[in-house]
Amino acid sequence: MTSNSFRPNRRQVLLAGSAAIGVAALGTSGLAGAAGAGTGRIREPFQLGVASGDPLPDGVVLWTRLAPEPLTEDGFGGMPDQVVPVQWQVATDERFTDVVAEGTEQAERASAHSVHAEVSGLRPGAEYFYRFRAGSELSPVGRTKTAPAPGANLDTFSFAFASCQNYVAGQYTAYQHMADEDLDLVAFLGDYIYEGGDAGSIGRPHVPAHEIMDLADYRTRLGQYKADPFLQAAHAAFPWAVVFDDHEVENNWAGDLSQPDTEPDQDPAVFRQRRAQAFQAYYEHMPLRRAQRPSGPDIRIHRRLTFGDLVDVHLLDTRQYRDDQEVPPEQVADPERTLLGAEQRKWLLDNLSGQTARWNVLAQQVFFSQRDFAAGDADSFSNDAWDNYPAERNLLRDRMTGVSNPVVITGDVHANYAADIKADFEDPASATVGVELVGTSITSGGNGSDQNPSDAVQLQENPHIKFINRKRGYVRNTITHDSWTADYRVVDQVTAPGGSLSDRATFTIQAGKPGLIQG
Repeated sequence: MTSNSFRPNRRQVLLAGSAAIGVAALGTSGLAGAAGAGTGRIREPFQLGVASGDPLPDGVVLWTRLAPEPLTEDGFGGMPDQVVPVQWQVATDERFTDVVAEGTEQAERASAHSVHAEVSGLRPGAEYFYRFRAGSELSPVGRTKTAPAPGANLDTFSFAFASCQNYVAGQYTAYQHMADEDLDLVAFLGDYIYEGGDAGSIGRPHVPAHEIMDLADYRTRLGQYKADPFLQAAHAAFPWAVVFDDHEVENNWAGDLSQPDTEPDQDPAVFRQRRAQAFQAYYEHMPLRRAQRPSGPDIRIHRRLTFGDLVDVHLLDTRQYRDDQEVPPEQVADPERTLLGAEQRKWLLDNLSGQTARWNVLAQQVFFSQRDFAAGDADSFSNDAWDNYPAERNLLRDRMTGVSNPVVITGDVHANYAADIKADFEDPASATVGVELVGTSITSGGNGSDQNPSDAVQLQENPHIKFINRKRGYVRNTITHDSWTADYRVVDQVTAPGGSLSDRATFTIQAGKPGLIQG
């Protein structure tokens, strides 16, 4: 699959030249004709940009939200209480001279005037451009790609993965650079927003300023994040596949359990109400299909995307079904403890037992490989990682021996890691059965550093971990039938604009030979 680089400045220039013909082609009626109208024309409703996601061979889902004032306290983004018809178009060119699909979605107040258009009937493995219109207002233009046909012989597939983009911790410079990449997909692995009320230290305070608890708060916080121009550029340049971690709801939540660091735990019934509101706002702001629309406090976010014969991406949920992470040490090894939940675990194991692509990606949130933080004979493991659920982790690890080229990609820890997944983590000489690539944060943690003093202990105690780095950025991956190349791309600063991008490390995985090769 090939693609053309899509730069935000080029998109903006084309918009200036195509806006006039675009309005004429789509029509010029205002919003006052919508149901419940009478408020007059709504100007500049596309403040949150556009996005596409979850590509299939015949189509993608297109997203936007009408929000001329995204930071209003009521969470409705400055929109009146009316239904607004929003037209969409898909074309083979940026000037929309060859429109191949179009339709209309009804943006409603109950869903914060968000739009999810599931487009079908497109060509497999093809590049398209899309846009929306509300009244006489045109959205920015987005670029997307469909997945190749099932089983198609694919020469190469390129994607990036990212996570942890705390708005108050830094500039989204990494996305500015990512938008200039040549990618087929972006996988976002969690912590799209942060729920806390911290003010930050770089002049980007959270709105609202308090910890978010209700639907209006979650909508406003998501609106603040999505208004960032560099995040918008990365969304508009490629289709995304998104999953959440904890901060989209509350730090360290587990299943029905509220487990914040500083506040008292909420009653499970109260927390489920909060989770329902967080999930609704999350869906309203993500390019997700109707199959991912939440039902109260429940949402099915685990799913599988396939790209020809080359790559299967299994998107996992390691929050919603997990057992309590705060248990006595003697209970950690309980074989019944689960991070995935019984239904999702069966779904994943069934997928991996059937026909798969050449490379199998497990896109998930928390550290998979064993990670001992204590020097010497003592052990110290994170309870917010697979180390706290070793029986299920080992079951999945053992299944990897029969899976074609498994690669786990991970977010959460605000640092880059690269690790060999061992058949026995206690025995460095045991077989390597897969690879884990852990991506750093976009901003969370500020500028970061090359390494912390404690990283030397981690590298010594965990010889399967080959690399640690704590700068900010993302991981770019180029996959062929023969190899996988992972470039750890970092920016030198995020606490001020203009950070420069460099490759901190590159690792290669040879097909059929699990294990990392650096350089």
